[in-house]
Amino acid sequence: MFRKLRIAVLLLILATVALGAWRSGARATEWKHTLHATVYPIAADASPQTRASVARLSADDFAPIADWLQDEVRRHGREVLRPLAISVAPPVELLPPPFPAGGGPVDVGLWSLRLRFWAWRHDATPGPRPDVRLFVLYHDPARTPRLDHSVGLRKGQIGIVKAFASRDEGPRNAVVIAHELLHTLGASDKYDPQSLAPVFPEGYAEPDRQPLHPQRQAEIMAGRFALSEELLAMPDRLGQTLIGPQTAAEIGLLRAD
Repeated sequence: MFRKLRIAVLLLILATVALGAWRSGARATEWKHTLHATVYPIAADASPQTRASVARLSADDFAPIADWLQDEVRRHGREVLRPLAISVAPPVELLPPPFPAGGGPVDVGLWSLRLRFWAWRHDATPGPRPDVRLFVLYHDPARTPRLDHSVGLRKGQIGIVKAFASRDEGPRNAVVIAHELLHTLGASDKYDPQSLAPVFPEGYAEPDRQPLHPQRQAEIMAGRFALSEELLAMPDRLGQTLIGPQTAAEIGLLRAD
């Protein structure tokens, strides 16, 4: 009898958590209220430059992301006074569990559960819990000239972002953060995982452009834009990106009121 009661209580807790997560995700993509995101900076190496860069971060460093999203939300016909507000939490000292590169669905699923538990344990920000939590791992570009892939999870609305600890790289970091932010809202990648080329037409910012190449902007979820059939370029700043129609539909911007 006691065992059955424990199972019932556990199922009730899981159902409550699932319902809360579903409600949070639904509110986040209604585009009627401000979406609150918190950046949790992490020094991913022992470089003094990385530590100094993380220590001086403020909300102003991420304001271009909020401004860009506001422009895109309005471009898609939604009038939200302030679609996104970004705050910065105190630096997190421990690294999140590493993504199981090459792992199967079971490995990724277990990692997702571990990540959400880790995020819960290391969320020391006072006040209400944000809608989206973005753990940004900063690396000294002199030590790590090439970064691994970042990850954004819709379940739990958590992003693990790899970024460079350099002021010069701030605009490019913003592109990656915005990409993962939209993943947490339900957006899917718009590029081929093997070639990394944008998928036509949904991965093109200007699919109707004649001639098609060169593209002048990147669809934010494609990550790159095609200068020719063979040559790709990465956006240097958010001003070179936009939210295409399919991504807009995935995150609720084109949903009927």
